[in-house]
Amino acid sequence: MAAANPSATVKYGIIGVGMMGREHLINLYHLRSEGVVVNAIADPHLPSKEHALHLAKSFNWPLKVFSGHQELLDSGLCDVLVVSTPNMTHYGILMDIINHPKPHHVLVEKPLCTTVSHCQEVICGARKRPEILVQVGLEYRYMPPVAKLIEIVKGGSLGRVRMVSIREHRFPFLVKVDNWNRFNINSGGTLVEKCCHFFDLMKLFVGANPVRVMASGAIDVNHKDEVYDGKVPDIIDNAYVIIEFDNGSRGMLDLCMFAEGSRNEQEISVVGEIGKGEAFVPENIVRFGTREAGRDGVQTLKAEDHRIKYDGLHHGSSYLEHLNFLSAIRTGGEKAPAVDLQDGLVSVAIGVAAQLSIEKGRFVSIAEVIDEPKC
Repeated sequence: MAAANPSATVKYGIIGVGMMGREHLINLYHLRSEGVVVNAIADPHLPSKEHALHLAKSFNWPLKVFSGHQELLDSGLCDVLVVSTPNMTHYGILMDIINHPKPHHVLVEKPLCTTVSHCQEVICGARKRPEILVQVGLEYRYMPPVAKLIEIVKGGSLGRVRMVSIREHRFPFLVKVDNWNRFNINSGGTLVEKCCHFFDLMKLFVGANPVRVMASGAIDVNHKDEVYDGKVPDIIDNAYVIIEFDNGSRGMLDLCMFAEGSRNEQEISVVGEIGKGEAFVPENIVRFGTREAGRDGVQTLKAEDHRIKYDGLHHGSSYLEHLNFLSAIRTGGEKAPAVDLQDGLVSVAIGVAAQLSIEKGRFVSIAEVIDEPKC
């Protein structure tokens, strides 16, 4: 593929140009000095295509426009595809990309798929196409304060991690095309759709695999007065989730989606045997200290990453995500994507287990929802 040549232009296509698809288009425009161009889009939704074309015109990027992803695939115009379509379509589109004669590298928005079995099928398919790189869009890893906290944890400053607590207090789900995100069957459920980001971070911080999950959640405030085709939304708007890992560590998520009156949308706490670290978004503040130094020894840092040329919707993390994936592409696969298919699978599996725990009112073991792909 041309993309393996470090000096070649890397040609991107975006499948799905709703809000996130256009966000990817803008991020890739800010990577143009790295030899990036978007030359094709695919989306059946006319207003989304018109918005994307308006953006591309302002960038002086002529786009080939397709109504469906298969047409884009068959065109042979692109080296890399960004899949930013509704969650329930990821599986079919990914399988079509993986099985297409022309190899395309892929960045797929989170969640990888809405079910564990579909994630596993994608993994099995990708194993047969080792020339294809696939990165999953769990970009919260790249938010500057989160990345700094990851660096502190991996550097051993906190000792062995025992507890991770993540609070997301934010606004309700945004309106999407055809209101697809109002229903579990389309999104995978709130704890898959939204919280796979946080389950991925917990696994990264503790350096272990999840064993079992307990969750409590409900629909208490949002979307209760909405009706679509005679159906009321069934997505939860608040939850507590506890995850136990195989090294004895624990994670806890505190989610509330009717909490706009918050200074920070995300507050992340990691406690090790010798110290504690915290990250705050969007303040971009990191605090850390040791038990020995006590309260007076806590340090406060402003987390910044000067590589970011566009902050966008996620505080520059999408820009860094693309920069990282481009680096992997330009090495011809010698450098693996930072967030791979296994990461995508585990983050979905934890969310599925949490949704099931709410339904059943009990702990759910990860073994109940995931096993090794039989391929």
